[in-house]
Amino acid sequence: MKFFSAVVLALAATASTTSAFAPAAKFGVRAPTFELEAKKSIEDIADELKGKKVLVRCDVNVPLDGKTITDDTRIRSSIPTIKFLQEKGAIVTVCSHLGRPKDGPEDKFSLGPCAERMAELLDCDVKLAPDCIGDDVAAMVADAKEGDVIMLENTRFYKEETKNEPGFVEKLAAPFDIFVNDAFGTAHRAHASTEGVTKFLSPSVSGFLLAKELEYLDGAITSGEKPMAAIVGGSKVSSKITVLEALLDKCEKIIIGGGMVFTFLKAKGLNVGTSLVEDDFVDTAKEVMAKAEKLGKTILLPSDIIVADAFAPDANTQVVAADAIPDGWMGLDNGPATTAEQKEFLSDCKTVIMNGPMGVFEFEAFSKGTFGIVDILADLTKEKGAITIIGGGDSVAACEQSGRAGDMSHISTGGGASLELMEGKVLPGVAALADK
Repeated sequence: MKFFSAVVLALAATASTTSAFAPAAKFGVRAPTFELEAKKSIEDIADELKGKKVLVRCDVNVPLDGKTITDDTRIRSSIPTIKFLQEKGAIVTVCSHLGRPKDGPEDKFSLGPCAERMAELLDCDVKLAPDCIGDDVAAMVADAKEGDVIMLENTRFYKEETKNEPGFVEKLAAPFDIFVNDAFGTAHRAHASTEGVTKFLSPSVSGFLLAKELEYLDGAITSGEKPMAAIVGGSKVSSKITVLEALLDKCEKIIIGGGMVFTFLKAKGLNVGTSLVEDDFVDTAKEVMAKAEKLGKTILLPSDIIVADAFAPDANTQVVAADAIPDGWMGLDNGPATTAEQKEFLSDCKTVIMNGPMGVFEFEAFSKGTFGIVDILADLTKEKGAITIIGGGDSVAACEQSGRAGDMSHISTGGGASLELMEGKVLPGVAALADK
């Protein structure tokens, strides 16, 4: 018998309605967590900024082709906070990491291209410091005037950055009066430039980007309007199991896609050919499906699969039922029937969170499933007013490539931070900020 995931693992629970989800402080009353409502932001200290030397932790860890930035999203996302500080008369110094330097300074990881792009976006000079600590940095900051913008060199040129070494932290903080964390993408790390400096700079507050990320991600999960759905994709169950279980508690509906599908299909006793399977997590997949049934939640798995005879962009392909994957073939994308079922499955949802692609969308032959669900979410937002939140690097890349990113309610700038927030973990870079 043809396998249809529409024969769901459990009947959907009756959705309860809540106050409409919206950004800012419009989520209604909810149990206190570490969300931003309890932390000070730059707006709370607007009258204190004039003439102050402000260290701003941004996330300008952008992709580069040599010295050319291929996606400046993270730099553009930092601009509102920096402009606000300039307008209030602050002396602004930006710090960030870029890449993973192995042993000290490496020219390919210099923030030079980031400073140039930020200068273009701000329409003002952004001076690149020769280092992130030391006398030269202190002199540049001391000589700067109100509204000036400086960018420190890559903080990860020092191993002490990721170790949050106290001596390094003190040197990094020394020239400054106030700290602003606007780097959601690194807020889950207790590094010198995200958490350590808060011990030396007061007040330490959030910027606009960090606020927006928490308002959408934490707000949606905690009090998003229902029915709520989560789309969890990617290659491995092992990397998504914690967030999957957390979202199962919050959402009425779950769509599972990507390579992790085949661990679930194997857990149902189906043949998966040479598809990616984590045998150590087959029992985990069974437990997730059992939990969904116990909670009265619905998990939707693909009903048809695009399979290939090799992991290659020009491989031979065919569309098969999910219970009929041939030996020697691997699943690399959802089939068209699955995309149609997903559209119907999500049609009544008011809040949808996506983390992970549906297939190997980097290869055109296996991109239809991912771009198909991106179109579904974009249309839900535009036509039905649903809140759609895209979290995770690959999901963001897929939205950008499809041309539908602008139709989503929110595109997260954080990969690991998004996952940890959705898992319900405390983010050290947020917890360290001043309370209201």
